[in-house]
Amino acid sequence: MRSNNMFNMQATISRRGLVRTGLAGLGLAGAAALTGCAGGNASAPAGSAGSGKTQGGLTKVTFALDWTPNTNHTGLYVAQEKGYYKDAGLEVEILQAPENGADPLVAAGDAQFGVSFQDTMASYVSGDAAMPVTAIAAIIQHNTSGIISMKDKGITGPAKMMDHTYATWEMPIEQGVIQRCVEADGGDYSRVQMVPSTVTDEVTALSTNQVDSIWIYWAWAGEKCKLAGLDTNYFAFADIDPVFDFYTPVIIANNDLIKSDPDTVKAFMDATRAGYEDCIKDPDGAAEILLKAAPELESELVHASQNYLADQYQADASMWGQMDQQRWDDFFSWVSDQGFAPAIEPGAGMTMDFISA
Repeated sequence: MRSNNMFNMQATISRRGLVRTGLAGLGLAGAAALTGCAGGNASAPAGSAGSGKTQGGLTKVTFALDWTPNTNHTGLYVAQEKGYYKDAGLEVEILQAPENGADPLVAAGDAQFGVSFQDTMASYVSGDAAMPVTAIAAIIQHNTSGIISMKDKGITGPAKMMDHTYATWEMPIEQGVIQRCVEADGGDYSRVQMVPSTVTDEVTALSTNQVDSIWIYWAWAGEKCKLAGLDTNYFAFADIDPVFDFYTPVIIANNDLIKSDPDTVKAFMDATRAGYEDCIKDPDGAAEILLKAAPELESELVHASQNYLADQYQADASMWGQMDQQRWDDFFSWVSDQGFAPAIEPGAGMTMDFISA
């Protein structure tokens, strides 16, 4: 029997609130100001991207999550639980992110690796706000985010968002995506009723008519709504315009580490890839490992999400973690064309040097 407060226990998996706190305008000075956020947990000295050594000779590295532990992160916990990192000569410490996310921690060198998102990175891979961070792997091969609404609202496509409320994070790129999708579907974007809100409980927000539509990531919020028995409509952004099939989320690394110690980066990625490959092969076993690491999570939701992601982590790519530069560049070109960021050079902010057979 499902606990009555099951869904209240699960904080929404979104980095939008933390991005709105100022990451979009954060340069190196802002990142340096946040080095203290890692406190005593960071493996490397503050402001250093280098890795240390344990008494047993393992290389110590720190990985900063973007949010509380969830199924985006399961491969990390699997690699840790099964000894893949130790076998690779690594001791990996997994940190929950501070308020401003993993990006500034990784940029400042207080974490060697972390989780980010291509649309978040658009604000800092070029121009005066450039940060020394590079995406080195896609956690999920395709963008599985989109708009969810209650079925009785009739929002079967973007144009149907007209004359309905939408919970906006008030981010330019976010609203630009909504505008493009609505107009591509023949709608009038000015008729979408923007309601500033960071929804933390999609089930309650939809079922009590707080808002009509919400941008969600299906693997968590979509599965959560299914388990709650909500009758919903959903459309994915990537189905409306291929340019919105951007990479979300990704694993990022500090640029100084990439240059000075590529062997450690490669060892970390090989072990991490093995963890995610196990998630694909045995989603329920992987779910149990995540639940062991984060027992506060609801088992039914974790298993549902893990089984959904088993088909999404790698999807149609030849191996987990691959990123296609053309897809990467297409999204950044759109971002620049819309004036949301300075011109971004092809391939900026990503590398596939550490994903190989």
